[in-house]
Amino acid sequence: MPQSVRSVCIGNITLAGSTPFVLIGGPCALENEAHARMMAEKIIEITTSLGIPYIFKASYDKANRSSLGGYRGPGMDEGLRILSAIKADLKIPVLTDIHTPEEVKKAAEVADILQVPAFLCRQTDLLLAAGNTGKAVNVKKGQFMAPWDMANVIKKIESTGNCNIAITERGTSFGYNNLVSDMRCLPIIRKMGVPVIMDATHSVQLPSGQGGCSGGDREMAHVLARAAAAAGIDGMFLEIHQDPDTAPCDGPNMIRLDTLKELLETILTINAAVTPFK
Repeated sequence: MPQSVRSVCIGNITLAGSTPFVLIGGPCALENEAHARMMAEKIIEITTSLGIPYIFKASYDKANRSSLGGYRGPGMDEGLRILSAIKADLKIPVLTDIHTPEEVKKAAEVADILQVPAFLCRQTDLLLAAGNTGKAVNVKKGQFMAPWDMANVIKKIESTGNCNIAITERGTSFGYNNLVSDMRCLPIIRKMGVPVIMDATHSVQLPSGQGGCSGGDREMAHVLARAAAAAGIDGMFLEIHQDPDTAPCDGPNMIRLDTLKELLETILTINAAVTPFK
């Protein structure tokens, strides 16, 4: 039977069981304004041609790098300036990660959706600070969390009076330096009444698999994206880069920009077939 899922407003986009799904996509971390703008414009061109609502994602800081020397981004001030420019000029919602309660208020002045990273999904003060902004909050399910444990995460944010909440599945720890995606997580989380998003790119990471940085298998991201669409999703999260092999972070798991349109076309077809059963 179809599940009742609340609507989440993200700028001019509504996320919740509608057809088509919403795409959250972009590079892992902001590199510079020219690159971010180029990526956003090219993805907009693709999503507009397919009629897919689109949210640009890129973080001003990726604080959970494998090693001290890992690329983190341009920092809050410059990163928010870039995101603000893209949001204003291209008329699209933007998403960024947040890591501490202290940075939430400033990030919320720009971001349409605040993202709580997987490793921080149980941090009560961070969840409450995000909820108190009134902005939409996307929480990545921790690699160490069972899907039903996310009910407590949702309740923490709801306690602030903010019900604009989405949960993203991004794989579960499977031994050392590996993740596995259990598609049962998607309907389990969706039964909690919140939109569910699949992060098909982080799900193919090999955490710290290259010693000083994470590895990954980007070809498998396409497989997981198709499988998630069949399981029933409200949104798809994809990290995308025009040349992942030269990206400063998360290159092994980011999909190539030139493969995006074909993948989205396939997901659209699958999503249309399963939407009546979600």
